[in-house]
Amino acid sequence: MQNEDSMQQILLRLNARAWGIAVGLLCGGALFIATIVLVIKGGPDVGQHLGLLSAYFPGYRVTVLGSFIGFVYAFVVGYALGRLVGSVYNRVAHTRTGA
Repeated sequence: MQNEDSMQQILLRLNARAWGIAVGLLCGGALFIATIVLVIKGGPDVGQHLGLLSAYFPGYRVTVLGSFIGFVYAFVVGYALGRLVGSVYNRVAHTRTGA
């Protein structure tokens, strides 16, 4: 019985670092692709709404260079969110198993 409980606890645990990296890459990649698509699309007001992110991400602009800067910022924010989700999940799963 003890082995089953410890095995269940191990299986329920998430790797918070892996969640952080995965969510960071997802967020960073999404912002990078969105910025590049708008740059390629062009026009008089390129990325007017996406450009508002510069209020939160200093140095970010809807340009090719800005897509790389935005990737870094979005990766950091996504990493923090993913790490938080993984940690909270582990804490909740740990208390529910009674260990």
